[in-house]
Amino acid sequence: MATIQDLELEINKIKERNKRVEREKSWEVSWTRKLLISLLTYFVISLFFLFAGISQPFVNSIVPAVAFILSTLSVPLVKNWWLKYIHKGIK
Repeated sequence: MATIQDLELEINKIKERNKRVEREKSWEVSWTRKLLISLLTYFVISLFFLFAGISQPFVNSIVPAVAFILSTLSVPLVKNWWLKYIHKGIK
């Protein structure tokens, strides 16, 4: 049988884990992360297009970066719809 001190220790471990998970979740959904990924996508695709000889590589590279931003905006909508209509019966 666990002692009170053991249970308190376990509860504290769970609380610390929850804090870490919340921080990581905040980063995952932050605009800072989304913009950073978009900028990195833009630069990598620009370099690829430049070396591949594609015309207007810096203009054409905007499309994948904007597509990423749009996808991050649409995912929460789809997720909420899925949770409401598809997942509602699953426990």
